[in-house]
Amino acid sequence: MRLEPMLGGFMILATLGTPALAQEHGLARPNLVVEELVDTMPRDARQSVRILTATFKPGDRTVTHTHRFPVGVYVLEGVFTLELKGREPLSVKSGEAMVEPAGVEMTGYNRSATDPTRVVIFYVSTPGMPFLDMVH
Repeated sequence: MRLEPMLGGFMILATLGTPALAQEHGLARPNLVVEELVDTMPRDARQSVRILTATFKPGDRTVTHTHRFPVGVYVLEGVFTLELKGREPLSVKSGEAMVEPAGVEMTGYNRSATDPTRVVIFYVSTPGMPFLDMVH
């Protein structure tokens, strides 16, 4: 295997973080929306990555539930409100994101009387693990 093409690719990747390339026309760069340190990620040899979407009509809510691992939520449209047991409610609007903690009882809401809420949900878990556990 020739190393020159590989080294060239590594050099391109290494320079993507430089300010000059950030401004170059035609190059897309990701924007960090939220970052949070968590302790409860799965530690198995393999993990399941799920990306889900949900649409909440005005007044809709989730069931009261917990998650075994943290859940990332990105709001595409509207406002998503999360009520966590023992904590102040969190409201996240379009273009913003949040990390739902593991092991905390919660209910998500669209509190609007007129506008829908659309979210993208990111969940990494042990394979076969349920997305949520209902609280009765």
